[in-house]
Amino acid sequence: MTSVEGRKAAVALSGECDLSAREECTTALMTAVDAAPTVVVDLGGVTFLDSSGVHALVTAYRAAQDRGGRLSVVGAGGMVAHVLEITGVGGLLSPQDGGRDG
Repeated sequence: MTSVEGRKAAVALSGECDLSAREECTTALMTAVDAAPTVVVDLGGVTFLDSSGVHALVTAYRAAQDRGGRLSVVGAGGMVAHVLEITGVGGLLSPQDGGRDG
C-alpha cells in the first residue's frame, strides 16, 4: 500500500519480500520514488526478507538518491531487522531526520 501526502510517500509492505514478490515489491517502491522525494517504507508487516527484497530496497534507494531524494525504512523487526543489519543495508536505509542528530 502506498500513500502520498505532499512531498512524502509512505509504503507499507507486508508478507514475504522474496524472489516470488520481487517485481511487485520493486514496482511499489519505484512508484513511491517517482511520486515524492521523501519515501518512508514501513516493514512492520514483512515476515520474510531475502536478497531479492534487499535488492528491491537498494534499487529504490539509489533511484531516490539519483533524483535528489531520500528513501528510508522503519518498523523492521525480528528476522527482517537481522537481515538488514547483517547486510549493512539497515544503516544505509535508517531514517536520518527522525528527531535525532545525524
